[in-house]
Amino acid sequence: MNAKQRRATFFAFLAAVLYAINSPFSKLLLDRISTTMMAAFLYLGAGIGLFIIGIIQRSAGKKEKEQPLTKKELPFTVGMVILDIAAPIFLMIGLTMTTAANASLLNNFEIVATSVIALVIFKEAISRRLWFAIVLVTVSSIILSFEDMSSLSFSYGSLFVLLACICWGFENNCTRMLSSKNPLEIVVIKGFGSGLGSFVIALIIGEKLPSIRYIACALLLGFIAYGLSIYFYIYAQRDLGAAKTSTYYAVAPFVGAGLSLLIFWDLPSLSFLVALIIMLIGTYFASTDTQA
Repeated sequence: MNAKQRRATFFAFLAAVLYAINSPFSKLLLDRISTTMMAAFLYLGAGIGLFIIGIIQRSAGKKEKEQPLTKKELPFTVGMVILDIAAPIFLMIGLTMTTAANASLLNNFEIVATSVIALVIFKEAISRRLWFAIVLVTVSSIILSFEDMSSLSFSYGSLFVLLACICWGFENNCTRMLSSKNPLEIVVIKGFGSGLGSFVIALIIGEKLPSIRYIACALLLGFIAYGLSIYFYIYAQRDLGAAKTSTYYAVAPFVGAGLSLLIFWDLPSLSFLVALIIMLIGTYFASTDTQA
């Protein structure tokens, strides 16, 4: 692994840790903010935060070295925004129907979605080791999708989290096609485009605005868990590709699950522990894959 890849790997892990706080703290805020409105504020927080950072950089006289987006990237940009409207709404709905720890761990299915889409549509090479990891993550996700394994009671909350992962799998590959461009510009477009889109949907379906303090909390969470996370994720994708970056990003659900268990004091079930072990093994094989 050369220096450029090591830096990209660090950015991928940093993005994962920042995103990890999303599920547990969103779960807390969902007691005060409706699902679609919550999704809107998360992305608006990302857009506003990175927009302010851009203003600060320009006022400090920092020269722009990154390439701006052009009309050539418009289809991927539009796809990115639409998918980023759908994914967090699905995730917020899922969080209202399942535990934050369960949702955090299920987020690893994003590896499967991203990798398969990268292979089938964007022709990225996937090694046997990564395929093995994908199988293990899929098995773990199936286990987590059932609330009671003895009676095979399906969790609809898990289904919505998996739908969010599929949307983000497509979105990751759209973003991969933009990763050579200015990451700051990409996140600002993501934030305002997806945030405003979700906000309009929330108003149409009759959701109410929460109090200012909860809006502020959601915006701050969005800036950290979405804005900064996506910013570093894009930098990682430049040198690692969509599939590889998503495997390093797999640390996020474990950090998120740990935080969720600490915050909510939900004792994990036997099926959760089994799924956790399988997911850990799958993540190990994925993150130690040496294929460039």
